[in-house]
Amino acid sequence: MSAAPEATAIAKVGIVAKPGAPTAAGTARELVRHLESRGQVVLLEGHIARALGTNPAEPQRIADEADLVVVLGGDGTLIHAAGILRASEREVPILGINLGSLGFMTEVPVADLYAVVDAVLQGRYLVERRMRLAIEVLRGSQVVHAGEVVNDAVINKGALARIVDLEARIDGRRLTTYKADGIIVSTPTGSTAYSLSAAGPILMPTLEAMLVTPICPHSLSQRPVVLPAASQVELELTSSNGEVFLTLDGQTGLPMQQGDIVRIHKSPRPMLLVKNPQIDFFGLLRAKLRWGER
Repeated sequence: MSAAPEATAIAKVGIVAKPGAPTAAGTARELVRHLESRGQVVLLEGHIARALGTNPAEPQRIADEADLVVVLGGDGTLIHAAGILRASEREVPILGINLGSLGFMTEVPVADLYAVVDAVLQGRYLVERRMRLAIEVLRGSQVVHAGEVVNDAVINKGALARIVDLEARIDGRRLTTYKADGIIVSTPTGSTAYSLSAAGPILMPTLEAMLVTPICPHSLSQRPVVLPAASQVELELTSSNGEVFLTLDGQTGLPMQQGDIVRIHKSPRPMLLVKNPQIDFFGLLRAKLRWGER
């Protein structure tokens, strides 16, 4: 964890909200008034701007100009906001306000919205630098897709496909051939997402590491592996047993072909997440996973 980034004072605030959330428009309207009364320029993403009857800011403008992005929604909405900020070379912190149940990344309940926003505007906040993964899909010598993830990259079979064969290499050295329903490669942040459902371990989100978790492996001896952040993972699809897909953060997908190689390594650009000072990671785990309850 680190102190507030050494940057210019916050002058422009982007707002990204969950589409269709019943309370999003009302919360956004009050937040805009609050911010503008304190001299901030507000940049509203498309659908929430239209809901409020004002002009939307294009995603590129939010990436280029926002000094802070406030997310109204859940973890999926925050991941969407992080995707918008991929286009920025600047370090822009994200403040996640949860409109429903507590999220692993959207830690601030809506009741605390204005107290936390005012603290951030005054420079009284801490950020966590969350590692992201860069993804490339190679088809022959051509890169056919590239992206970044906050949580995970998932290769999994379609409904009618048989077990998938994936040749795994770490830094050019063979690890194994996974025979499974698929593979999850996640960040420490993503260790509490799909990987956790596949019996992967929980990692502290500020760690610098990668987690490779097989999905329903044919052999029970194929277990999750934690790798140093400097590693490069390559997963080659060697089987041809029907539809296989690569999904990035559960939001974008790509059908794969036999022989495709997914190359994964640490992104040079972390995600900056504004922390809720009232919540620690272990308390969050207890709240989300019901630890200690019968």
